Amino acid sequence: MRYLFLICCCLVFGQISLAQDTVRIDEGLHYPVNLQDNLQAMVDSSHRVDATQIDEKLFATPAGIFHDDKIRANGKRDYWLRFSIHNATASELDNYLFTGWHDKLYWYKKDVSGKYQLLQTAGMMMDPTGVRRWDNFAMPVQVPPGETRTFLLHIKNSFYVEAAFSPTLHNPLTYQNFKHREYVKYDSMTIIYNTMIGMLLALLCITIINYTQLPDRSSLFFAAYLLGLIFMYALRIEFRPFQLSYFHRWPMLKYYADIPAILFCFFIVHLLFGNSFLSLRERYPLMGKVFKIAAVLATVLLIITASCIYFDHFDIAANIFSYTYFSSFVPLVIVLIALTRRTKHHPLARFFILGSLCPYFVSVYSFLFLHHAPNVSALPELAPSPATLSAGVILQALFFAAGLSYRNKMLHQDKTKTQELLIKQLNKNKSLQRKLNEQLEELVKEQTTEILRKKQELEEQRKLQMEMEYEKKFSEIELKAIRAQINPHFIFNCLNSIQLFVMQRDYEYAQKYLSDFSYLIRKTLDFSRRNFITLSDEIAYLNTYLGLEKMRFENKMEYQVLVENNIPISELEVPAMLLQPYVENAVKHGMNNEQQVTGMLYIRFHLLHNDILECIIEDNGIGIERSKAIRNLHSNHQSSGLEISHNRAEILNKMYNTGIQIEIIDKSSQESSCTGTLVRILIPQL
Repeated sequence: MRYLFLICCCLVFGQISLAQDTVRIDEGLHYPVNLQDNLQAMVDSSHRVDATQIDEKLFATPAGIFHDDKIRANGKRDYWLRFSIHNATASELDNYLFTGWHDKLYWYKKDVSGKYQLLQTAGMMMDPTGVRRWDNFAMPVQVPPGETRTFLLHIKNSFYVEAAFSPTLHNPLTYQNFKHREYVKYDSMTIIYNTMIGMLLALLCITIINYTQLPDRSSLFFAAYLLGLIFMYALRIEFRPFQLSYFHRWPMLKYYADIPAILFCFFIVHLLFGNSFLSLRERYPLMGKVFKIAAVLATVLLIITASCIYFDHFDIAANIFSYTYFSSFVPLVIVLIALTRRTKHHPLARFFILGSLCPYFVSVYSFLFLHHAPNVSALPELAPSPATLSAGVILQALFFAAGLSYRNKMLHQDKTKTQELLIKQLNKNKSLQRKLNEQLEELVKEQTTEILRKKQELEEQRKLQMEMEYEKKFSEIELKAIRAQINPHFIFNCLNSIQLFVMQRDYEYAQKYLSDFSYLIRKTLDFSRRNFITLSDEIAYLNTYLGLEKMRFENKMEYQVLVENNIPISELEVPAMLLQPYVENAVKHGMNNEQQVTGMLYIRFHLLHNDILECIIEDNGIGIERSKAIRNLHSNHQSSGLEISHNRAEILNKMYNTGIQIEIIDKSSQESSCTGTLVRILIPQL
């Protein structure tokens, strides 16, 4: 008896547990079945729980999460619903669970191993499967006869409006009836939206045709406004269940048509259109700047709200739009009052004022005469119904289109008046042309004499110019002849030095001398083709030459080439082969001083004021006077290097106006104790 009592107690408590936690499906059950009292719920505030962790969480009887109408959602909402179905019938259960049109839904079934298996996904933000996507919101509930199955539904809502949330169990018949009611409920609004799209497309085509005939920036902004409205209405069809929208393959795109599209159409393009349509820049510059600044701020708000929508912060975007909408009332009233006072002088202002007031009129009408569910939209107090808003939008578009037509008419009239004035002006110009022709004939006679005189003067100038060109060419030919004298003279001196090494049987020095000599020959040939070379090339050339001479004198001579630090040697230019004869002469006569054991040669470069390069060549040789005496004794040898260099400097001065100055000083004439020669050459930079 004790065991029988325990078995009965277990059966009784099992039936009670089944009645409280599990939905029992009998043959006589009436559909649809409201499951609000038969579910266990868990609200995930962290938004990080997944199906593998759900058994560790605490589920409880739901309280306050279900609602039959739309409500305003403040932030993201994350729900987990768990319930069990016991099939007490003799056939397999094939029902549907419908909870509402939510953003994201994940439907799981608990398998034999106790793990949850994902069966189906759906959602306004994630289901791009055409018309059939609406069937995915009904979750399949299939239970074999006499068995119990546990299901798990994960619901995520991010949009600032949460749709009706009421879990209901349907059989196939009641679900078909539900689909039909939803289709009829939203079909009328879809027809209104498609009608609006057609009317806006017609206005857009008319605007484009008018723009091709009379290009105007205001027509472009109005076309952008119409195009934005077309996309906004086309995307809003996506919110209508069981309707095929134009952008159903991109479910998230419809959310950008809510707040960003309104900011674009009714704020940004509206302001730009008004600025161009009313010609505020020319008529009212201050108001034009205000319109531009407001358009920039609206663009910034559009970017911010679009970013919030991209990161699923719809409530932030809705709050931003609410503050923007209400804060625009006072500036709008001030601007409209200012424009109203100028309508007498600016008739286009009437069209802009009436068009701008239409959306606000329908908002006030909606607030006074229509009633909506509280806290549904971003602007619950003034948000009109879709049909009322469409009426305000089409009225605004018609007023703007009429204003553009009137503006085009005024422009056409102005164009006609301008053409008439031009015709009158052309007639006046003809009479003036006759008088001018008579005056011109007299002037032509006077100018003919002047032209003949000028022609004679030009002929004389041409002759003078030809003489100057001939003189310049002659100078160039003379310069080339002098170069031809310099090069053989220098080569002759170098070959004498090489001959001396060979006679002394110093073949190593002779070979090195020949190598350096070949470099000098190449450079000499190269420099002889150019009038000017850089100072760095000249220094390298002189260093090579002096090195050869030092070898020839068996290190009985020393030399130094000194350059100031601030001289840009790679930028300054000197005449080619101008310094070498003076250096050669200093080596030849400066190293023959019996009183000096070692001959010293200094070459210094200084940069004077006014960009004049000073080159000083100084030796401690026998000096100028003694050198002349020696040349008189050996009358058969005549050194022509210095004379050639001097003549060359004079020709360069004639050709290029360089102003090269050469001064040769005998140091013994200044101080009797000093010997040697100092050559000072000044080379102005061109």
